[in-house]
Amino acid sequence: MQKIRQRIERRGGRAFKIQASEGAFQEVGIPDLLWCYRGRFIGSEVKQLGEPLRPAQRAVLHEIHRAGGVASVLETVEQTDRLLNVLDKEALDELAGHEDRGLCFDRGHIRSRCKFS
Repeated sequence: MQKIRQRIERRGGRAFKIQASEGAFQEVGIPDLLWCYRGRFIGSEVKQLGEPLRPAQRAVLHEIHRAGGVASVLETVEQTDRLLNVLDKEALDELAGHEDRGLCFDRGHIRSRCKFS
């Protein structure tokens, strides 16, 4: 997770690592990283290769997407680079007058429907 966070911050984003602790009053399912990049709110679950999402994680990612944020599952730094590149392109498109919308990014793939594996 540290390498993913460093990559985001090297590209100009600001990432906050979220870690529940015993006795904390934190909502279940909050993504591991909450970050901002190019004016977008992104919630990212960081998983080991092939590790499944828990139902609460999946539900929160869907809520982020429905609210117009970017919901993502990241396993590698390379997937992080791809998402950052997509967000860079989206920012350029927005400057050209294209409509802004939520985005689902699941383990390196843009999804037209927000259904995480």
